[in-house]
Amino acid sequence: MKIALINENSQASKNSIIYNALYEVATSKGHTVFNYGMYSAEDDAQLTYVQVGILAAILLNSGCCDFVVTGCGTGEGAMLACNSFPGVICGHVVDASDAYMFQQINNGNAIALPFAKGFGWGAELNLKYIFEQLLSEEPGQGYPKERAIPEQNNKRILDVVKSHAYRNLVDILKDLDQDLVKGAISTQGFKDYFFDNCKNEEIKNYIESL
Repeated sequence: MKIALINENSQASKNSIIYNALYEVATSKGHTVFNYGMYSAEDDAQLTYVQVGILAAILLNSGCCDFVVTGCGTGEGAMLACNSFPGVICGHVVDASDAYMFQQINNGNAIALPFAKGFGWGAELNLKYIFEQLLSEEPGQGYPKERAIPEQNNKRILDVVKSHAYRNLVDILKDLDQDLVKGAISTQGFKDYFFDNCKNEEIKNYIESL
């Protein structure tokens, strides 16, 4: 699985802490991590949490990644921004049990973490425990196990509802302020990784047009 890490500007200084914890756990389980930035608060590319949602949607819908790890001060804004777009199911994760149950019950493809609220002593340990539980089992198996069948049915229903509730991503992106979209794809990580991993020609052509 390809996992993308995205940081917005208010918590960019913590990128290396988050990346190191994610990389340690993910690579031990055979996954690949792509760090899309921001890498520091001084980066030329400054992402807001709204642009995090735009970037996450582009990466997931283009096939550049299978899962997005992101967040903001509380995690709420990044979660809301991600869920504003088609093809993204983002959960708000505070601790390891959140991570495990989100993956097993909701089977999403993104999580938003609080990188300021409650992010104190032992924060790197909490991150590690979150990522361990997030990637501990095949997602979508249900929790508790006796609830697996109705939970899997509900996930399929949610997927159908979302397919009717959203327009084509490129059409949405074209209707947004194009400078906002350009800012969302301005990180060095996007330049390094997008075109080598993109599997969607429509999205690729739109990005090239920018």
